Amino acid sequence: MSKRIEKEINSFKYKGEPIKITLGTLILTGLCVLLIIVATFTQVTIKHPYFPLDTFTFLSGDVNDYEILHHFIKSYKYIPQIPVVFFIVALLGRKFGILSIVMYIILGLFFPIFALGGGISYMFEYGFGYILAFVPAIFFAGTLLKGRTDVLRVFLISIIGVLTIHVLGILYMLFIATLRHAPMDLVTSWITSQSGVQILYDIFFSMVGIFLGRQTRKLLWVVMC
Repeated sequence: MSKRIEKEINSFKYKGEPIKITLGTLILTGLCVLLIIVATFTQVTIKHPYFPLDTFTFLSGDVNDYEILHHFIKSYKYIPQIPVVFFIVALLGRKFGILSIVMYIILGLFFPIFALGGGISYMFEYGFGYILAFVPAIFFAGTLLKGRTDVLRVFLISIIGVLTIHVLGILYMLFIATLRHAPMDLVTSWITSQSGVQILYDIFFSMVGIFLGRQTRKLLWVVMC
């Protein structure tokens, strides 16, 4: 193979270089903002087997196959917003990933693109802290993604990023609850619904999002540059 042909082939390889500011990257950033909005209003029903605490008690009773099937199948309605955020940081990197989130937040303060609406008053909603936490989560994830992307590393990045979102989201929720003098049982129910088993799903699907984002970045490298 001649050096000229080899150079042309290598120019189309993604080697981990930072993305440059071009019209293509700006358009892609805008599309990622749209992707976050779509994910915000998308609900996926996930079904998988699980074993509740009353497994042996339940099986010792008089149950039929239909009851057994439904008792050991978990059905969960999941909104894939956080995995999409990690897909974006894996695709765009730290700088443009943060830009897309900031654009999403600014738009949401003027238009109803958040889960419960939008506008300036949304800053006093319990869930707004989770949205703000996307920024530091992307910063940490984007920084760590500059290295290798093996399964263990992606798993750790997902844990750190997801916990960053949920911890900061809970702290913001407690702050708003204090301002509103909300009863503790209401706060507890909010935390359970937003950061209960949701965290486990977020970690798993964020890993998927990171791997998909990395592969998509390789395919779109020529467009982004």
